[in-house]
Amino acid sequence: MEDVLVKATADGVRIYALCTTNLVREAAKKHGCSHLASAALGRAMNGALLLAATMKDNERITLRLKGDGPLGEVVADAEGSSVRGYVENPDAFLPLKDGKLNVGGGIGAGNIIVTRYLQNAEPFTGYCELQDGEIASDLTKYLYVSEQTPTSVALGVLVDKEGEVTASGGFFIQAMPGCADEVLEKLENNVNLMPYVTQLLEIGYTPEKMIQIIGRGLDVDIKESEPVQFKCRCSRERILAALGGLDKKSLEELSQDKVTEAHCEFCNSTYEFTQEEITKLLEEKKHQELLNAATAHVAD
Repeated sequence: MEDVLVKATADGVRIYALCTTNLVREAAKKHGCSHLASAALGRAMNGALLLAATMKDNERITLRLKGDGPLGEVVADAEGSSVRGYVENPDAFLPLKDGKLNVGGGIGAGNIIVTRYLQNAEPFTGYCELQDGEIASDLTKYLYVSEQTPTSVALGVLVDKEGEVTASGGFFIQAMPGCADEVLEKLENNVNLMPYVTQLLEIGYTPEKMIQIIGRGLDVDIKESEPVQFKCRCSRERILAALGGLDKKSLEELSQDKVTEAHCEFCNSTYEFTQEEITKLLEEKKHQELLNAATAHVAD
């Protein structure tokens, strides 16, 4: 099944659903994730994509789960239909709990932090205490407590015995202003009777079909469907530009090394820069400082 996000409305409610099996599998392999880390990373990436779907074009959202569990920090960053993420300790392990991966125990107690990068405005960051570390319930609590938005979130990642991600996806239900209580009651009943997200994906249910099940008995209107992907915004050029932003002392220290390495946490890529490239950045920094000093002297 293709990785896709589907948006719909139903009698005053927004319903979004997605399948991300391929992109979560790719991310888990890039980071060398354990079974537990794959599940946590996948859920976080699913949640970030669903939140990003509520935002305008080119607006970005970063989801951080900072707990005291063995996974450490779990981070997902989404912009439009692209998402990336990482787990601080990707090889973390815990015994199964009730026959399932113990993501809540892996994350532990702490906070969920959500940063929205808005167009023409300062980034907005909100947070609240984790509900249980299972991520879907943590997001539901965050949206209600921090953003006063009643929402229901379901996220799922299925990992087989060999550590392969075999199903991943989720859905998001959010009432719009004026939504009738009876509609919300019907949706709640529908969701309570549904199998798990991963069970539906395993038997071939598409996100659109999941939305039809969620909105059974309501006037469901499918608005759009778009492919989603694992994609990092890092590049050699961007990282070289970031190195150029370092102070002169830092560049002088780096210029002593034959090779400078820079690592991207989000995609686990490592970039190498030669001594000549760093020296060039240093010379440009010195030249800029001389220009600034000369300009300041003329102004005086």
